Amino acid sequence: MWVSHIALTDFRSYGKASLELPSGPSVLVGPNGQGKTNLVEAIGYVATLSSHRVSSDAALIRQGREAALIQVAAKVDSRPISVEVTLNRTGANQARVNKNRVPRIREALGNIRCVVFAPEDLRLVRGDPSERRRFLDELMVQVAPRYAGLRLDYERVLKQRNALLRSSAGRGSDAISASLAAWDEQLIAAGTELMLGRLNALRWLAPALKTAYQQISPIPAELTAEYRSSTGETQDLRNSEDVAAALRVALLAQRSAELARGVTLVGPHRDDLEISLDGTLAKGFASHGESWSICLALRMASFSVITEITQDHPILVLDDVFAELDSQRRERLAHSVSSADQVLITAAVAADIPTGLGGQRFEVAKSAGETHISAGK
Repeated sequence: MWVSHIALTDFRSYGKASLELPSGPSVLVGPNGQGKTNLVEAIGYVATLSSHRVSSDAALIRQGREAALIQVAAKVDSRPISVEVTLNRTGANQARVNKNRVPRIREALGNIRCVVFAPEDLRLVRGDPSERRRFLDELMVQVAPRYAGLRLDYERVLKQRNALLRSSAGRGSDAISASLAAWDEQLIAAGTELMLGRLNALRWLAPALKTAYQQISPIPAELTAEYRSSTGETQDLRNSEDVAAALRVALLAQRSAELARGVTLVGPHRDDLEISLDGTLAKGFASHGESWSICLALRMASFSVITEITQDHPILVLDDVFAELDSQRRERLAHSVSSADQVLITAAVAADIPTGLGGQRFEVAKSAGETHISAGK
C-alpha cells in the first residue's frame, strides 16, 4: 500500500496543498514549524481517524475556518482507492470512500493503513496507562475496523454507568441495585469483547516486539509486554467466558468502593500494558536511548502485525525521529524500514537522514503565511 496523492484544504497550516508521492522513501525537509508534520499527520488521520499529536479534531481545522478537508488517493496491490475526510468544527465529521459517502465516518477505517512513529511516542513508555491502551486499540482497529464501533459502545455504557454511580451519592445501595445490575451486564458484554480484542492483538504483537527490539537496539536485551487487567487477572484470560466471569467477580468486589467514589473502577478503561526490558519495568527505569528503542520496536512490531494479518504493508511514517537517535540506531532503523512499500520521513535538516535511505526529497517552507511544498534534489 502507498499513498500516490494527498490534497488538503484548511487543514492546520495549509490553506490549499496538493502533493504527488512515489512509492518507497520520501523525505519532507524544512525548518521546524513549516508544516512537515501537518502533512503526514493528515495521512495518519485518514488511517486511524485520530491525530498522533492532539486529542481534539478542532485543532486540525485552520484558524478562522469551519471545516477542513483531507483527500487521499492510494494504491493497494495496484488497485486505486480514494478516501476523503471532512472535519467539521460543529456537527459530525464525514467521509467518502471512492467518492461514495459512508453513513458513519468509522466505516472509512481499514481502507488506508498507516503506522506513525513520532517523538510523542515516548509517552508509550513514560506516560499514563491511557497512552498504552490507545496504542493497543489503534493496532486492533487497523487490523479489524469493527472494533472502532465496539470502543464507542463501551465508552457509552461506561459514561451511563458512571452517571448512575454519581447520582447514587447519599442513597442506599439497594435503591440503585437493579439499575446498576443492568448496566453491569452491558459493561461486561462490551468490556469482554474489547479485552479479548486487546489480548489477541498482544498475542500477535509479543513475538514481533522481541524481534523488532533486537533489530533496532545496539544493546542486546529482551523486550516483553504483558496485559494488566483491572480484574486482577492477566494472560490467563483466553476466552469470552473467562473474561466475562473475571469482570463480574471484580465488579461485585468493588461495588462498595464504586458507590463511595461515584466512578467505575473495573473494566478495560482501567487496564494497562506493562512493558519490561530484561524483566525490569521500562517506565521509570529505561534510559533515554532505551526508551527510544522501545518505542521504535512497538511501532515496527505493529507494522509487522498489520502486514502479517492483512497481507499488505501499511504506510510507515517517521515523523522527526532521526534527529533524536544516535548513529547506530539511525542505521538500524533505516535498515528495518527498507521492506515497507512507502516510508514518509520528516526532518529539519537533510543531514539527519541516513545515507542508505534514498527516494524523493521535498522542501517544505512558509511564505507570506502559506505553506509551500516543492520537489527537492
